Amino acid sequence: MSEQLYSVADLVPHSGKMSLLSTIESYTHSSLTASVLITKDSMFADSDGVPAWVGIEYMAQAIGAYAGLQQRNLGQAPKLGFLLGSRKYQCDAPVFSLGSKLIIVAERELMAENGLSVFKCRLSAPGVNASAQLNVYQPEDAELFLKGENNE
Repeated sequence: MSEQLYSVADLVPHSGKMSLLSTIESYTHSSLTASVLITKDSMFADSDGVPAWVGIEYMAQAIGAYAGLQQRNLGQAPKLGFLLGSRKYQCDAPVFSLGSKLIIVAERELMAENGLSVFKCRLSAPGVNASAQLNVYQPEDAELFLKGENNE
């Protein structure tokens, strides 16, 4: 398990309302567990809660936290990464209810030297189970990538 527990702000380059995770719960060399508290002030919340499709973004931010942890361990600041796609997102509830605490687990399945990675993700809360496989990309220089310039 972890020696030092980081905050979400330490690991994820998102800020303000776009930072959706509440807490980093734990991590290992190949996984990270985070939580999200669903409140009326949560991004995307309505009177019922947060729509289940937002679970993909919770999973993606857990992966971002995992990547940020890897960079922190190298003495670097977290870098931007990009969600390329997901496979088989399944959730057995239409909404994440107000007051619930979601637990998100992101497990590294594949990490290539070129910045491409695959993660198996799970999200759970009482009465809720979701899963997906997410494909992500973390370029060496996100600014160059966004400009469409070669990163190699």
